[in-house]
Amino acid sequence: MGRLDGKVAVITGAGSGQGAMEAELFAREGAKVVATDMNDEHLGELLERLGEQYPDAVIGLRQDVSKEADWQHIVEEAVGTFGKVDILINNAGITGITEFTLNKLTIEEWDKVMNVNALGNFLGMKHVIPEMKRNGQGSIVNISSLTGISGLGGLTAYSASKGAIRTMTKGAARDFGGDHIRVNSIHPGYIETPSTEYLTSNADIRDALIAAVPLKYLGQSEDVAYAALFLASDEARFITGEELIIDGGQTIKE
Repeated sequence: MGRLDGKVAVITGAGSGQGAMEAELFAREGAKVVATDMNDEHLGELLERLGEQYPDAVIGLRQDVSKEADWQHIVEEAVGTFGKVDILINNAGITGITEFTLNKLTIEEWDKVMNVNALGNFLGMKHVIPEMKRNGQGSIVNISSLTGISGLGGLTAYSASKGAIRTMTKGAARDFGGDHIRVNSIHPGYIETPSTEYLTSNADIRDALIAAVPLKYLGQSEDVAYAALFLASDEARFITGEELIIDGGQTIKE
């Protein structure tokens, strides 16, 4: 028996990295999965791989998470295909231009990052919560970042967007706890994914990142995916409004 048997999950940014791992893991654990992504090629590869292993359990849809019409379509397709939505994993996100300090950041770049990361999470919750209320329960997992707690120089827009996700999560948890809808956030540290390859492919930078982690290795996509699985499952039924840090001990306080 799978840990998500009978559940229907919407996972954004599922074409690669953490999102792809979450889609595969959730399907393996018995969930019906609606996988969304902007990258048609990556989404197609995911569907081809999972379709062979889990026929009739996974559908893929192109989505811009910053567009409300796309969210309306995704929820309609999820309910039309699988009958309901139990789980939302707000995984999609972008970093933006990393070499810009606050005084050099353009309004256009700020808006781009905030629209995908913060607005995308807001719209996702806005449109799945009515379905979850109809079901009488639900679990939302918002993927934030360590930068959403501490901030990071050169990543002002990204830090702000991830901080917004952190506090938005807590507000939603308070608002909808009475509807048995749980809302939690995950805050990864240094995780090796396609989106961090520009850092980890440089040997000197990679060594510096590892040196900052007490466990002395970088996290992998499955480390985040298994945390999302736990929070999405009924095993976490009494956990809401929490922030789960996955950083190999990087933020241990003296």
